Amino acid sequence: MALGPAPGEEVSRTTGGASPTTAGHGAEAPGRRAPGTRLTGAPSDSSCSYDQGVPTPVLATKLFAPARRSQVVERPRLTAQLDATLDAGHRLTLVSAPAGFGKTTALSDWLVHLARRQPQVRVAWLSLDDADNDLTRLMTHVVASLDGAGLGVDPAVLEALHTGPPATALTAFVNDVTRAGGSAAGKRWVLVLDDYHVIEASDVLEAVAFLLEHVPDHLRLVVATRSDPPLPLARLRTSGRLTEVRAADLRFRPDEARELLNRAMGLDLTPADVDALEGRTEGWVAGLQLAALSLRGMTGPGEVAGFVEAFTGSNRFVIDYLADEVLARQDSWVRDFLLDTAVLDRLTGPLCDAVTGRADGTSMLVDLERANLFLVPLDTDRRWYRYHHLFADVLQARLRADRPDRVPGLHQRAGVWLGDHGLVEDAVRHTLAAGDVGRAAHLMETALPELRRNRRDGVLLSWVPLLPEAVVRRSPVLSILSGWSLMMSGDLDGAEARFDDAEVALAAGAVDPGLAAAWADTDDLRTAPAILAVYRASLAQARGDVAGTVRHARRALELARPGDHFVRGAGAGFLGLAAWAAGDVREALSTFSGALHSLRAAGNLVDELDGTVVLADMWVATGRPGRARRLCEQALQTATDGGHPYLRAAADLHVALAELDREIDELAGAEVHLETARVLGERTSITENRHRWFVAMSQVRAARGDHESAAALLDQAELLYRHGFYPDLRPIAAMRARVHIGAGDLAAARAWAERRGIGVGDDPDLLREYEHLTLARLLLADHRAGRHDAGSASPAEVLGLLDRLHTAAVSDGREGSVLEIRVLQALAHDAHGDLSSALARLGRALGEAPEPDSHVRLYLDEGAPVLALLDRLARLPEPTAGADDEAFHGEGGEAVPARARRLLERVRTVELAEPAPPLVEPLSHREVDVLRLLATELTGPEIARELYITVNTLRTHTKHIFTKLDARTRAAAVRRARERGLLQPPLEPPGHRTVTTSVTS
Repeated sequence: MALGPAPGEEVSRTTGGASPTTAGHGAEAPGRRAPGTRLTGAPSDSSCSYDQGVPTPVLATKLFAPARRSQVVERPRLTAQLDATLDAGHRLTLVSAPAGFGKTTALSDWLVHLARRQPQVRVAWLSLDDADNDLTRLMTHVVASLDGAGLGVDPAVLEALHTGPPATALTAFVNDVTRAGGSAAGKRWVLVLDDYHVIEASDVLEAVAFLLEHVPDHLRLVVATRSDPPLPLARLRTSGRLTEVRAADLRFRPDEARELLNRAMGLDLTPADVDALEGRTEGWVAGLQLAALSLRGMTGPGEVAGFVEAFTGSNRFVIDYLADEVLARQDSWVRDFLLDTAVLDRLTGPLCDAVTGRADGTSMLVDLERANLFLVPLDTDRRWYRYHHLFADVLQARLRADRPDRVPGLHQRAGVWLGDHGLVEDAVRHTLAAGDVGRAAHLMETALPELRRNRRDGVLLSWVPLLPEAVVRRSPVLSILSGWSLMMSGDLDGAEARFDDAEVALAAGAVDPGLAAAWADTDDLRTAPAILAVYRASLAQARGDVAGTVRHARRALELARPGDHFVRGAGAGFLGLAAWAAGDVREALSTFSGALHSLRAAGNLVDELDGTVVLADMWVATGRPGRARRLCEQALQTATDGGHPYLRAAADLHVALAELDREIDELAGAEVHLETARVLGERTSITENRHRWFVAMSQVRAARGDHESAAALLDQAELLYRHGFYPDLRPIAAMRARVHIGAGDLAAARAWAERRGIGVGDDPDLLREYEHLTLARLLLADHRAGRHDAGSASPAEVLGLLDRLHTAAVSDGREGSVLEIRVLQALAHDAHGDLSSALARLGRALGEAPEPDSHVRLYLDEGAPVLALLDRLARLPEPTAGADDEAFHGEGGEAVPARARRLLERVRTVELAEPAPPLVEPLSHREVDVLRLLATELTGPEIARELYITVNTLRTHTKHIFTKLDARTRAAAVRRARERGLLQPPLEPPGHRTVTTSVTS
């Protein structure tokens, strides 16, 4: 394959029947200029005129693809995408993206790869410039380019351009190309037209459209452009004859950005710095390169990190590039529109009209997108857009510098339109930017009920500091909001002071009618005293004040009106939590279930779904994990049904289901749920639940015997833990002590017990039960290890503690705790030498479990000592009719020995599983990315969106994965990947996800 004329040859002949001239003689100097994008305007003046009958010189430099730089970034995904255009028989490949996205580099790199793999494909390259708006000049260079690629066209074809209508010459050209290609069996040609956005002359545009429709199959057209050309793209797309490579495809992914910055450009950036730059530039390669230019010479890590943190469109290189290549080339009315709308985070036609005072917002956005002017569509209907972040930075900087007086008015008009259309969050931001504090406060109060109903806590937290304190304190509504904000940030004393302010304002009747109009108009202001009581109950619950929680929750229920379902639901919910903290799980279940029904009646589906996780924990406490599972699965169906999934609730429900899967020893299923929760992201988890993902993953790793990883995950959980409304029944420090015991590090576990000051003589307390059960495990492990010093305890003393805990758990109806305690009692009796009592206790745990198949890890986590007892139980004879030995009977009619045998069989199945053989061909990095998401519950289109690839590309990756893993289904592929250790979720917070050639086009 040739990329133009053969090496060493310079195309210096002229076409059109005249004597040869030197290439470039009489034309502009060799080299390619990068003209800017225009939305409209007359054709550019050519640098030469070409009179009829005068031969047209060929500029040789236009016929070569840019030389490939030595330090190139390999981008196989782009190469594969471009290869597909040949395999699929597409007539046109359109590479369309704004300036600096690497269009030319991507194409030239592809051609190098193509030459190696498909030598039968020949490439003709033509770099266009403004002068090519002359049809004769353009066709002269097209013919020369094809000729250099071995597709000879009779020069007489060009003479027809001088003597007749263009259609005649173009028809002759098509016929000649058909003839020439037909005589070269097996060969194909690709004609690349680079910088096509410079073509504006109507006759040239029509000529290219004609050629596109009529050229034979052995010639394919590739067009690289900054703006979509006026070609029949819709028809080609519909008929399946078009390949499109857009900015989203050209954006650098994080791994590509690391390769570019550190290897190709010689920097030594940390992965975090590279990821930050990739995120700020949105994978725009010109932005990455401009950042690299600024970073050269910086050596200290602090200097580099500071630059990366501050890198925006205000960087002088970015400003110069975008100002010269984009803004300066727009007509004044386009620049005015860009600058006026720069204040907007999101753009839609009517909003732009309101801000600019013009009436062409919708059509302007269509034109800007078609021109690839750094406009990113936000929906498939092309109604909402945003500017590329760096481009927005440049526009805003230019607006502040050139037209500072316009900025407040632009924000004010934006705030009014957004508020009128229900987009209150955006309206608040713009109204504050305009300096209108009073209207901003009014908007906040308007939005509070809906935001609170949907648990948009982050928005509420961000608003309060933006208002003057005097405005907040004179409004009971804003004082409540402020108190909630402070409470969620951990400032409980500050929250109480704000709630006091709200109470004073309510008692004095000092309600500003203007600020509270929205509440007063809907009669919601009358509920403020009841709502305040709810928030005081939440504050008491956060402090661990059970009596205060009950007092304020009951007060809220007294103040609630008959139809005030939110207050009734919230009040009952806090009463249920108080009952749970007090150990009364039966009352907690009844009250909390009623609370969730009230929240649903109030339309607070998010609160109801969040509360489902708590209700599931209560069912687990009663020894019924199966009931908890059904509850979570039903809630997850509700959370993900319809067009607006409640992702935050879904994430927490997946974590809860992972914990339930672990208990039945379905560790692979637990990892699927956890990976799905991780993909849904940290943003989708309520504050008090964010640590729980790490806790659940730690438990899974511990079950797999990876104690080091389990401990590391608990360290991260501890950093995220926030004391919320739910009683802390499983302290992270005690969980870590259990991991130490499992790993045999008894000294570390003893150090924990000493710090906590707990002992075998303590009285039962629900909030310390988990710690006491951990202590019992530690003391029994010490006994097995032969430790009998002053810090140890005898099995009899451990039994005394366990007996007291057992009595309390039975009294409170906490069957889950009862089962765990009985297993430990069995171990203590065994350590004491009383095998008969040990078997009896273990038999009761097996026989009296409400859901015996829902408890597997309960036994497996205790390791060899319990397995030895299970083995003895399993070998006991089956009970005879009428036998009353408690070690033989089980609920549901199944004998205890049979249950013991089923448990042991499960353990042996795991232990005897053979390691999977290694893969013949390893998975690529991209295939691993796809595989990780296949291990979630995301759909195919959702996975494609996560990875910024097309569904067809996803199918290709999936096919390769199935082949390499010898799997026919998604589930089988995931299972076999786990068997080979190819899927291990990362030790990183959920939601920490980044979004993403060596030379720009």
